[in-house]
Amino acid sequence: MTVLDARALNRATLARQLLLDRADLPVLDAVAHLCGLQAQEPQEPFPGLWSRLRAFDPAELSDLLTGRRVVRTHLMRRTVHLVTADDVVAWRSRHDAMLRQRVLGVYRRELAGIDPGELEAAGREIMADGEPRSMPDLARAVADRRPGTQPRPLGEMLVAALLATVQVPPRGLWRTTGGARYALVSSWLGRDIDPPSPDVSDPVGQTLVRRYLAAFGPAASADLRAWCGLAGLPAALSALREELVAFRDERGRELLDLPDAPRPDPGAPAPVRFLPAFDNAILGYHDRSRIIDDAHRHLSVAGARVVLVDGRVAATWTVEAGTVLVTPLRPFSRSDRTGVAEEGRALASFLSGDESDRVRIAAG
Repeated sequence: MTVLDARALNRATLARQLLLDRADLPVLDAVAHLCGLQAQEPQEPFPGLWSRLRAFDPAELSDLLTGRRVVRTHLMRRTVHLVTADDVVAWRSRHDAMLRQRVLGVYRRELAGIDPGELEAAGREIMADGEPRSMPDLARAVADRRPGTQPRPLGEMLVAALLATVQVPPRGLWRTTGGARYALVSSWLGRDIDPPSPDVSDPVGQTLVRRYLAAFGPAASADLRAWCGLAGLPAALSALREELVAFRDERGRELLDLPDAPRPDPGAPAPVRFLPAFDNAILGYHDRSRIIDDAHRHLSVAGARVVLVDGRVAATWTVEAGTVLVTPLRPFSRSDRTGVAEEGRALASFLSGDESDRVRIAAG
């Protein structure tokens, strides 16, 4: 079985994540290809797509949100993701059990003795008027019917698990702030989520596997599990075995992939790329060594924005008064510094609406 080293896996990831070459894709198609973008920080999908698409217009993403063709919802790993309307309809019920388990993992004591069916019915009754509500408003309305119950656990269980909800605009629009208000998928999109499939071969899981490998492969089953939060999708993987190809990494793990997916030459040059907080190019794997050193792994879960140099995390970045500030994690060569400065100026211009192209790189 062919062994793929870290550099080969890095270049494959960059290609699948649209980070090796910016893509000429409509925003909707890019969101679909990426299986969504992690979006608990509402503005982060914008630099994430800017780094991946040529001539990205942030207004196009805002229009997709207001036009209800993409939505913000709790999905993979119970984190807020920006996904297409079609994907939330197709995928949401497959994530139900995981979403409930993850909320219970935080609030098991507070939710002890509460019947999930009764709680869901109460929440659905309150939301039946189609009016978006904040989680605290929904939680208080339900808690009023259950004296002595803390509102927060009820709200978390409702909006992230029991009810299929989306966060409605203006939250998530370009350069717009707004608290999270929730609406039912059925009222916001005018269609309900697909029911769970009774097919034991897990057709929705098979779709998730194919889509994940297209955007993240080659990858191990543990990587797939780390991305979606589901328990490995064994039935789906078993059903797909004959149509997938297998490799091994340098640790001996089996990696699966789509046979015709791009696996660039490991020597292919990789341009500097600025990634937003919690980007799935890093978080979408259990073994993240293909893109980030173990010594810096904590940055990927701490919300740090990172800079890729030669395809690997080499710096963090922030914005202050219109200036992109870059803090290297290792010494930069002269060419590294030039590449980071050039891309940083372009990012500053994008974020500021062409009012600033300032970038400052700290000593490394």
